[in-house]
Amino acid sequence: MNIKSLLLGSAAALIAVSGARAADAVVVAEPEPAEYVKICDVYGAGYFYIPGTETCLRIGGYVRYDISAGQEGSFDGARSFDRMTGDAQDTWHKNARFTLKTWTGQETELGTLKTYTETRFNFGNGDGPYAGNSGASLNFAWIQLGGLRVGKDESAFNTFSGYAGNVIQDTLVPYGDFDTNVVQYYFDAGNGFSAVVSLEEGSGYETIDSYMPHVVGGVKYTQGWGDIVAVGAYDSNFEEWAGKVRLDVNATNELSLWVMGGFGTDKNTARNFFKQWGGNWAVWGGGTYKFNEKTSFNLQVSYDEAKEAGVAANIAYDIVPGLTITAEVDYAHNSHNSNGYNWTGIPAGKSNAIGGILRFQRSF
Repeated sequence: MNIKSLLLGSAAALIAVSGARAADAVVVAEPEPAEYVKICDVYGAGYFYIPGTETCLRIGGYVRYDISAGQEGSFDGARSFDRMTGDAQDTWHKNARFTLKTWTGQETELGTLKTYTETRFNFGNGDGPYAGNSGASLNFAWIQLGGLRVGKDESAFNTFSGYAGNVIQDTLVPYGDFDTNVVQYYFDAGNGFSAVVSLEEGSGYETIDSYMPHVVGGVKYTQGWGDIVAVGAYDSNFEEWAGKVRLDVNATNELSLWVMGGFGTDKNTARNFFKQWGGNWAVWGGGTYKFNEKTSFNLQVSYDEAKEAGVAANIAYDIVPGLTITAEVDYAHNSHNSNGYNWTGIPAGKSNAIGGILRFQRSF
């Protein structure tokens, strides 16, 4: 055997071995192209496109913990009883809450299609002696196409006119009920003018008792200096009317002020779904002063014809972005009805109540 034959034989052997190993080799598949979530900035921060759709979604909410104490009527205290003696006594009012919110938006040939949901879960002792889960509550679940909104909302008697200040206990003198199913239409006329018409079901004892809904209508004018709004409402159960007028003014970059007046009839009932204050008229007012980017002072003062009055004041401080601590003091003065209690639950002979609340809230 010569050198040439030896080299040719070695090469053939190597080729055979390589072919056998190649037959056993693992073939790696090409990676599938990844479909990354795309940011949707059409409706504001936090939205992203649901993969494979033209719908933008935002998920948010907050975790909250309240610690409060006070007399009945301030809404800050709770009542309990001594386990050994059975004597009634005051105790802390504690509540932990997790709130989940979702928003969606999509452009269609009929306008913007939106949804909003808000579900709350609570654990606390309410105003009674026992702490526990109080169950989930569906606070919002509505669909809106253009100006038409249907679903679970809060009454336009409050949402269109605005809530009564940036205080925690803003209903020491109540300014209307909240939870209801709605069929409503929002109209934006441009140049700062807008309007709403809302057909509402009510809730609890104030749920409509026939096919006739509660009716709310309102008009608003908004400019850089603030806005002025008027709302009117008809309670179909008791055939009573109520209305509110509100003025908001941005006095300076740091100071905003507001005042709101309400008037309602009481021919067939003293209080109804909309006119929940005492007597025919009531007034609320207050404002917010921002000391700096992190700290603000909020105040609300309220009074009605039945001599019910309230004062709520707090300091809100953003510890870090998304985490706010609020310390509030509340005072309520209340008259009493024929059974010895007013609507807040203050017993006869105890017309004044004071309390305080400390709130921690992480919003996301």
